[in-house]
Amino acid sequence: KAVVSTQSTGASALVVEKTGRARGVIVNESAERTKARIEIARQEDERKAKAEEVKKSLKQPSKVILLKNMVGPGEVDDDLEGETREECTKYGEVVQVVIYEIPSGVSPEEAVRIFVQFNRIESAVKAVVDLHNRFFGGRTVKCVFYPLERFQALDLAPKEDEL
Repeated sequence: KAVVSTQSTGASALVVEKTGRARGVIVNESAERTKARIEIARQEDERKAKAEEVKKSLKQPSKVILLKNMVGPGEVDDDLEGETREECTKYGEVVQVVIYEIPSGVSPEEAVRIFVQFNRIESAVKAVVDLHNRFFGGRTVKCVFYPLERFQALDLAPKEDEL
């Protein structure tokens, strides 16, 4: 890029990007700055939304977390449980991992529900904070607390208000 001076007239300088041996394109510097500001604002909005979701979830913590949208329908394989357990041990002792696949009637994001029971609530809190909105295999994972009583009763299907 080359900058062409406008002397001291107070006008802004032109920024030229070379496109060929004897050619160039004037680059609108303010448009680049605007794009950058928009991107920064978008990232900040995403960060705030994630923080608000996690904050809302933290009001009813549990030893059990529910991971949604890690894989789609029919994508559960023999390694998923072990991989999930291994990843979650970073947050604390994992008691149990249960994978529940809903055969039909729900969106692909809701079809596979992965439950992880931790030994301590603090471990589950760390997991929710870190795993919610994390990317896994090209998907955005949703991670929330799940009531221990429902988990222990194997009430794993979503209720109407959870869809």
